[in-house]
Amino acid sequence: MSARAVSESTFDAEVLKSEKPVLVDFWAEWCGPCRMVSPILDQIATEHADKLDIVKVNVDENPQLAMDYQITSIPALKVFKGGEVAQTIIGAKPKAALENDLAAFIK
Repeated sequence: MSARAVSESTFDAEVLKSEKPVLVDFWAEWCGPCRMVSPILDQIATEHADKLDIVKVNVDENPQLAMDYQITSIPALKVFKGGEVAQTIIGAKPKAALENDLAAFIK
């Protein structure tokens, strides 16, 4: 199980209406730190698939979503719960630090 891509057309159904928390990775192809954190998010997605969904939004292809959620720096990770942003994590971090930040959602 790895993070799957969502777009402006699927964001509402896949993220805002999800039954479980969803971590959204706002990223871009040209972003080095985004590429570093991507395999870590895939591991977390696999290990915690029962508690947390992880999806990716390419900010270059979905500029309206980036604007709607005030993405000014990437990678930006936002956890949505019940259609609302429950947590924001900015920047690439090692797996242990990300799991610590996400403890409320994956424990």
